Amino acid sequence: MRTHVARPFARFAFAVIVTGPALVGVAFAQDAAESRIIEGKIDPYGFQPANDFVVVDPQTADLARFFEDAGPIARTWYQHVMTLSSPYFEGRSPGGDGIERAADYVEFWFDRGGLEPAFPDPDVEGDAWTSHRQHLDLPGGRPSIEQAVMQRDRADEGRETLELGREFTVLGNSGTADVSAPLAFLGYAIESGPDDYSSFADDAVNGDELAGRIAVMLRYEPLDDEGRSRFTSRRFSRHAAVPPKMQAAVDRGAAGIILVNPPGAVFAKDGLQDVAASRGGDELDIPVVQVTPEVANRLLSTADPEGRDLRALRGIADEGGHGCILFDSKAEVRLATAIEGGMDRTANIGGVLRGRGDLADEWVVIGGHYDHVGLGTFGAMPTNRGRLHPGADDNASGTAGVIIASELLSRRYEEAPADADLRSILFIAFTAEETGLNGSRHYVENPTLPAGAINAMINLDMIGRMRSDTVVVGGVGTAEGMLDDLRPILLESGLMIHADPSGRSPSDHASFHGAGIPVVFFFTGTHDVYHQPGDYGWTVNPVGAAAVVELVVDVAEHFATDPEKLVFDDGRAKRAERPKPAAGGADPNDRGYASVRLGIRPGMGGGDEPGVRIEGVSDNTSASDAGLRTGDVIIAWGGEDLIDVMDMVTRLREHQPGDVVEMVVIRDGEEVVIPVKMKASERVIEN
Repeated sequence: MRTHVARPFARFAFAVIVTGPALVGVAFAQDAAESRIIEGKIDPYGFQPANDFVVVDPQTADLARFFEDAGPIARTWYQHVMTLSSPYFEGRSPGGDGIERAADYVEFWFDRGGLEPAFPDPDVEGDAWTSHRQHLDLPGGRPSIEQAVMQRDRADEGRETLELGREFTVLGNSGTADVSAPLAFLGYAIESGPDDYSSFADDAVNGDELAGRIAVMLRYEPLDDEGRSRFTSRRFSRHAAVPPKMQAAVDRGAAGIILVNPPGAVFAKDGLQDVAASRGGDELDIPVVQVTPEVANRLLSTADPEGRDLRALRGIADEGGHGCILFDSKAEVRLATAIEGGMDRTANIGGVLRGRGDLADEWVVIGGHYDHVGLGTFGAMPTNRGRLHPGADDNASGTAGVIIASELLSRRYEEAPADADLRSILFIAFTAEETGLNGSRHYVENPTLPAGAINAMINLDMIGRMRSDTVVVGGVGTAEGMLDDLRPILLESGLMIHADPSGRSPSDHASFHGAGIPVVFFFTGTHDVYHQPGDYGWTVNPVGAAAVVELVVDVAEHFATDPEKLVFDDGRAKRAERPKPAAGGADPNDRGYASVRLGIRPGMGGGDEPGVRIEGVSDNTSASDAGLRTGDVIIAWGGEDLIDVMDMVTRLREHQPGDVVEMVVIRDGEEVVIPVKMKASERVIEN
């Protein structure tokens, strides 16, 4: 095995700098050889080392010479990152074709590198590890439209067939059915609103009011003359939710539902909804479609004996109390729909490097997630939805690092003395990290290795944008004496090391830490294109990443060969000894963290209505103290609509401990106003 010797070296950082569409230059920076270790907690969302790259002339930069000098690790790593961040992989979102191609890519390199399969094959009897894949199904997957037919009767002209995607679409909670029926107008289909508003003449549901009818209903809620909500000063209130409207129609016997945007609504979304994003509420047994306002006008002009158009009917609906307006029974519409799917099938990819000797039955796990946010339908800024997110740094960089680490450690194992005691190593590329650490959590809950056999877990997430020779090495306080053991290796790297003791930051190592396993997390910092379409392969630093990978391999070798097994330290005793935060300020030991923490686990799924669903509440946090509950949906924050999780993160960073925020939540179908007093942040695994 290799011994650790001092090897000072000079490196060059590489990046392409772009201003607008024009290439400005290629940047190189020479590093200092001196290394330092700075101990203390790091906020992964705010950690951005200074950029010390130097702009050069692209016409004279010799890239071939650069990559030749950069060395084989940097060259190979860069090729992996450029490949995985290619549009061919579609942003690697679980459930899409792109992530399946990425899984094939990682499996190819694990197999080519001689790694053994890491998982039993569910299609093969027995527990033998014969597959590189550990499959899991994620709820909230993208449904597909299997049947979509919409036709309308035209006076003396037969039936007109409407065009899917341009004139109508099938909504995600539609059932499988084929019906032909006349229309009825339900307005906003709101049973009970403020100031005794109701779309129905009688609150009682007689059960057959809409029998044999397809209900036409308006999206959102009653509007004033300016097109703004009559119920709230925000965009829309809870009464705009679509599932209760549809249930009101079902309760009255509707044979089908047609949803349409009300004309003139200031905050209305343009166009037809996506089948996945519109999957709110329970799946119904009847066909459910959305049409454009233009199509709605054509339907109404044929069906309504009074010739009222959509705007005229909106005016009636705004006032309420109109009940079900039944139209000409001879003007029928046919709806034939079928939806399939709803689960995302995805997989962790794993390979095994077998150890030997007395340590062969103990393990080191080295991992990094290979998924990203695809077209930005989750985990991205609302303004970027629908745009490809390449995910070069996040986390093609870590995936490439895991692949190369497997090759380098395989070589070291081959070169080790025959009588060397070596722990086995599991290399694993996790799926679905971006949707809540689902891949790593699935492995921890369905392990192939007992937790007690794992000496340490090493996680590589966003190692591609090193600046100023600086890297975070997190988790160094998760085992007794770990930092002291690693100190010579960290100093030898020649890098500026930020040694964070916490094992709880929001990436896949947190799943292992929660199972009582020591962890180490490598991370080079966030940047201005984090979770944005600009995270291209050519923005990374291959030489810096190579230095990180070499450090990872040295740390892994230490964990694999040290005869003394690590002893997990959850840090509770140390936290109990820490000084309390100064009045009105954040804990001085939580350097770099956001000032406050809400303490919820937010839901990650999309939806038609804005807000953040609470899937879990942590004890002794701002949320638990205020009485927020699992199942609540936060729809307003400080008097303004709360759009989604990204919006919530932005709001949190605007507050200080002691601030009181008035939140509006939907609880059991009712709006509840809850004042929340913000507490100082102590960790960042949750928001």
